Order: sequence, then C-alpha cells, then structure tokens
Amino acid sequence: MADGRNTEQFAKIHELIKDIHIAMLTTEGTDGVLHSRPMATQKAEFDGSLWFLTRHNSGKVSEILHDSEVNLTYTDGNHSFVSLSGKAEINQDRSKIDELWSPLYKAWFPEGKDDPEITVLVVHVKEAEYWEAPANAIVRNVKILSAALTGGKVTAGEHEKVIL
Repeated sequence: MADGRNTEQFAKIHELIKDIHIAMLTTEGTDGVLHSRPMATQKAEFDGSLWFLTRHNSGKVSEILHDSEVNLTYTDGNHSFVSLSGKAEINQDRSKIDELWSPLYKAWFPEGKDDPEITVLVVHVKEAEYWEAPANAIVRNVKILSAALTGGKVTAGEHEKVIL
C-alpha cells in the first residue's frame, strides 16, 4: 500500500505518461546487450505497475525470463521525459488478458483474445526519474539562452528522481 508520498509520486508519473501510448521497453539479452522496442501501454491509473500484452515466443519474454530488470522510457515528443526502472513479470492470466484486451490487438493476435501466444507483461516500477520543461517553447528557449550567455545552470524545467 502506498504512503502519502508515494501517492503523490504515482499521481505525478501518471499525469506525465497518461497520454503517451507507446513506451520503449529495454531488456538485457543473455549476451549482455541491451534491446529496446516500442510497447503499447495499457490504459490504467499508475499505481506502481504498468501492463502490456505481448507474444509469448518473443525475444523480450526470453530476455525477461533471463533477467527481469527492465527500463521503460516515455516522451511526449515535446517537453516531458520519464524513465522507469523495475522488475518485469510474465504470466498468461486469462482474466487479466480479458481485462486488457482491445479489438485493435487482433492485428498482433489474429486468433483474438483466446490466442495461446498472448502473454501479460507487467512491470513493477521501483524507481522513476523525470524531466519536465515548460510547455511554452519561448520560455524554455529564453532560459536555455540565458544560461548559455551567463555560464549559469539551465533551469528550464523540473527534474526529480524518486524511489517507489
């Protein structure tokens, strides 16, 4: 159960990623090489875990079974960046698949939600780091230019690292 501080942090992270549908999931291969790929995040209030559907025979599943430490990165393409680290878990819980299922997933799972390859991937986030700059590009650029001209530190936004 989250304490008051975690509740605030969960709400902040949810606010930053709620409209970003795609995350980059990074796993480590058995050879030590990092692999990143786009994943569609399931819509849900962020409570410390993020949910995905994937194919059981995919490389990411084998990599997670080898090393469950993963990273998820989100960016809105403008001014928000979020990096989430945690432990991934793989299961084929049919009730969770039913809950997460959308007809759009037939493109990846032609047999529908009963496709035996559908696997639930959940990431239990342990640490989050985010950078958020003002949405107004003029304000952002003036702060960056000012820091460049004065040799000062760029304070063009908010940055925080939190342990969940």
